[in-house]
Amino acid sequence: MSHSFKLQNKLSNIFKFMTFSALLLMVSNLALAADQNAQEAWLKIDAGALVVDVRTAEEFAQGHLPNAINIPFEQITTVFTNKKMDKDQAVVLYCRSGRRSGIANDALISAGYSNTYNGGGYQMLIQQKK
Repeated sequence: MSHSFKLQNKLSNIFKFMTFSALLLMVSNLALAADQNAQEAWLKIDAGALVVDVRTAEEFAQGHLPNAINIPFEQITTVFTNKKMDKDQAVVLYCRSGRRSGIANDALISAGYSNTYNGGGYQMLIQQKK
């Protein structure tokens, strides 16, 4: 095999990897953006969904939705598992922008929770409720 063929093959593989990585990043960003409809989130909250603020304790202390509990997004599956939360319980998650609540939502879905909703950002939810 010639040196130029090996180089061309490596470049082709690098290009394929970069393309795949870019597509994966786009899909994951779309997945994190899923849900985030404030009206839908409030319908679920008003119907009795558990409201979970996945921001830090400091952010939570600065203001949060009524009846919300605080579980930082990195701890969500551990806390839900340890508390033996019902996997069918309605849960609305939110954070500052919807990114961390999207991560937490995906983690709960991966852990088998079937009724979770990414409510998006705190300010968006507050504005919608007014």
